[in-house]
Amino acid sequence: MIENPGSAPTITLVLVDDHPVVRDGLRGMFTAEPGFEVLGEAANGVDALDVVGRHDPDVVLMDLRMPGGGGVAAIAELTRRGARAKVLVLTTYDTDSDTLPAIEAGATGYLLKDAPREELFAAVRAAADGRSVLSPAVASRLMTRVRTPAAPAAPADSALSAREREVLVLVARGTTNREIAAELFISEATVKTHLTHIFAKLGTKDRAAAVAVGYDRGILG
Repeated sequence: MIENPGSAPTITLVLVDDHPVVRDGLRGMFTAEPGFEVLGEAANGVDALDVVGRHDPDVVLMDLRMPGGGGVAAIAELTRRGARAKVLVLTTYDTDSDTLPAIEAGATGYLLKDAPREELFAAVRAAADGRSVLSPAVASRLMTRVRTPAAPAAPADSALSAREREVLVLVARGTTNREIAAELFISEATVKTHLTHIFAKLGTKDRAAAVAVGYDRGILG
């Protein structure tokens, strides 16, 4: 982020979409909104790796299906490289074959292109803070996709404790570790320990996937 004395830091972005009109619209939207700066654009996932590497943005808005290099492969490569940028998927597609692979590849969040602009701004801010962002429609799709019918029944000790459920509910609301610690009157280290246990019990690797499984199992309603 770019520090601005006396005001909130500016969130920097890279836009990745194969449609110039979409990129132009997003650039105009974020340029007109205080607190954001678009550093670069790319028309496919391959070019995105170069642009992100050169500009080191806070957030990448990533489409998924693009000629010349898809979004999921680009997300996976950014994750492999240890890129600082958080990837927020912004796409038209919410099918089973699109949502979970993007989350598993390392995307921080997943929104559809029909999201209202204020929701998009809020999602980018949340992503920049490292919070997971899943639109309700996407969360619903993930409920079905994360099921593994052939897997054996989970052992009894895999059930979340009351405290772990509280933590997961707060994670689903986009609450940061620091905010969870303050709300539950525990340390951030304890929050991280709970998250480690939650990931292990739900068979997930990150916050977004844990939230998806939480919806699937009825833990989050």
